[in-house]
Amino acid sequence: MLELLLTALMSPALQDVPPVYPQAELASPRVQLTVYLPDARAGYYRGTRFDWSGAIASLRWQGHEYFGPWFDRHDPLLHDGITGPVEEFQAGDSSVGYAEAPVGGTFVRIGVGHVRKPDEPAYRRFSTYEIVDGGTWTVERGPQSLTFVHTLAEGGGYAYVYRKTLRLDGDTLVLDHALTNTGRKRIDTSVYNHNFFTLDRQPTASPIVVRFPFEPKATRAIAPLAGITGRDLRFSRALAPRETVFTEIDGFGTTATDYDFTLLHQDTKAAVRIRGDRPLTALVFWSAARTVCPEPYVDASVDPGKTTTWRITYEFQEGR
Repeated sequence: MLELLLTALMSPALQDVPPVYPQAELASPRVQLTVYLPDARAGYYRGTRFDWSGAIASLRWQGHEYFGPWFDRHDPLLHDGITGPVEEFQAGDSSVGYAEAPVGGTFVRIGVGHVRKPDEPAYRRFSTYEIVDGGTWTVERGPQSLTFVHTLAEGGGYAYVYRKTLRLDGDTLVLDHALTNTGRKRIDTSVYNHNFFTLDRQPTASPIVVRFPFEPKATRAIAPLAGITGRDLRFSRALAPRETVFTEIDGFGTTATDYDFTLLHQDTKAAVRIRGDRPLTALVFWSAARTVCPEPYVDASVDPGKTTTWRITYEFQEGR
């Protein structure tokens, strides 16, 4: 049975979670999870960059915190006013249907809906577009899972049913995705998870290590703020409020075994291993003063009448 569970979480450990936004709780013996729910009027996130489903207000494992606010001021309409793990769908440097849409017509933001194309020289990834048709969201509650279903009717030949399930399995959070193309046109898209980790709400600094299964190669200069030694990316010092580290990462292969990263805070010992079941198509790394973000891309293209699936797992652990 479909249900929309709206709760206000008020426990002392999570008082920075605003009680006014629709949200749901999941728990297993060692994981406590609060998830924001999609809502066009009152949702925590109402921008058009990221998929509206599955943003986590808080995830605690064995007393460690993994996700939550990483900014000082929250605006639901801001392109990145959202907590992790969140996903963005892209079509090259723009979005599905953007290139062919006339000015005033619509293109698709998967997980958001059909949005208006204004008179502009190029797609603006970090802008918020007018939503013309937000589709229909339903939320299905299981014993230890939440399934979000976004159904979007056809516009410009594009339509889909997108399902994302968040499921707790012991010390692991599993994200299962299925994108079914119900329109007339092929959906050509990649998708990445921005992650937005906030390990124990600690600043981004030298105790944080990001470990790769291959020897990563930064395509942009990340010194003096960070550096790569062997398979580890480490920060040289704490990032100041307006400092960021940004680079594309090369060095991965053509199989899913390279979608396997570990984040560790060496002081608090909070750690998480992130794995995917699809080969990487690109890998970006971005961090700011209060968040660390490996951004793995996979292909999610799908022909009319077909379904594509992908999975991401987050295994929470004490670091070594």
